[in-house]
Amino acid sequence: MQKFIIENDFFELFPEAKIGVIVAKGINNKVNDEEKFKKLLRDSEKEVSKYLLDNQFSNNRVIRIWRDAFKKFKTKKGARSSIEAMLKRVSKGNEIGNINPLVDIYNSISLKYALPCGGEDINTFVGDMKLTKAIGDESFVTYGSDKSEPPYENEIVYKDDAGAVCRCFNWRESVRTMLVEETQNAFLCIENLDTERENEFMEAIDELKELIKSNLGGNLEVKILDIENPEVDLL
Repeated sequence: MQKFIIENDFFELFPEAKIGVIVAKGINNKVNDEEKFKKLLRDSEKEVSKYLLDNQFSNNRVIRIWRDAFKKFKTKKGARSSIEAMLKRVSKGNEIGNINPLVDIYNSISLKYALPCGGEDINTFVGDMKLTKAIGDESFVTYGSDKSEPPYENEIVYKDDAGAVCRCFNWRESVRTMLVEETQNAFLCIENLDTERENEFMEAIDELKELIKSNLGGNLEVKILDIENPEVDLL
């Protein structure tokens, strides 16, 4: 049985972390309704200002939480959390572009709730998927690159038996596992390190599930992983 496992070395750094996982099987990610998903993104972009009340960008809680987290392990120079990158982009007046239905859906949830969201194609996984510390020799080729840039030793990564899937916790993903229109079985996650935002975290998971189900169909399973419940079956 293929699994997603959060290893103990991750919880040594982030004992209160919660990762909401949705395993979506048999979805149709070829839905031809770009305007619908564009509206989802535009509506979510309108929510960004409520998270950025301090004029000093880095002082806002949703940014500071992840800046502090990234100080706990070695990161690539300039690497920031995915949600910081998105919030900064939108705050400067730039839109988040359409990619494909499932990515548009999770990006809209990420913006609406100011939480990092990600997704990968389960059918590309080699062995179990793990959230753990890197050895430092894992293969990693990101979108737009043609060479492998392995993570640092002890960097927090998602990885399988073939290499790193996402570097620096949630900074950048591998082209090998990314969601495409042909994806039928998907792994989605929402990450929360802020114990004061558990209600919003749960709302985000519920809304992500409903948006996937209503737009892409399939069979969906949701599980909240933490230090007491660190794994879930994938396929």
